[in-house]
Amino acid sequence: MADEQVIKLLEEIRDLQKLHVENYKDALKNQQESIELQRKAVRRQRINLVLLGLFLLALLFLVFVTQTSHP
Repeated sequence: MADEQVIKLLEEIRDLQKLHVENYKDALKNQQESIELQRKAVRRQRINLVLLGLFLLALLFLVFVTQTSHP
């Protein structure tokens, strides 16, 4: 009787360990996806920042040109 209980307990532990490994793999996959999304977001932010800077430079240039052309 005790042997059957030990075997059952060991089987439950094995099954829980398998489930834990599967959950851990899913968690790692989700982390990798999250990191990739963050990288893409940072890339987009950098592009937007460069575009905004270029727009502001163009605006400043236009203001400077219109100021210097009128005495």
